[in-house]
Amino acid sequence: MEILFQTNQLRKVFNSNKLLVRHYGALRARLIQRRLGELRAANILEDLRSLPQACCHELTGDRAGQISVDVGHPYRLLFGCANDPAPRKPDGGLDWKHVTTIRILEVEDTHG
Repeated sequence: MEILFQTNQLRKVFNSNKLLVRHYGALRARLIQRRLGELRAANILEDLRSLPQACCHELTGDRAGQISVDVGHPYRLLFGCANDPAPRKPDGGLDWKHVTTIRILEVEDTHG
C-alpha cells in the first residue's frame, strides 16, 4: 500500500526512528513502526482486518472518514483513504477492498 502523510513534518518524524522515539517514546515508536510495516506490506486496506492486534476500524462522529489502528492503548494511528476518488460500496461506505493509498493524519488518544 502507498503511504502519504498529512504534513511534511509528520513524514519527517515517521521516517526517523530518533524522531519517533523523541515524540512518542520508545515503546510507542516501535508499535508505530510495526503498523507502518504492516500497512506497507498490505496490498489493500482489507488486509489489515485480518490482523487482530491492529484493531483496525473506521471511526464515526466528528472523525468519520478516518481509520484507526492501535499503537498502544489508548493511542491510535489515524489515517484516511487517499485514493482519488475514494472507492465506495453501493451503500456509500468505504470499500476497503479497493483502498490502495492512505494518508497518515496523526497519532491521537481518540478515547480521551
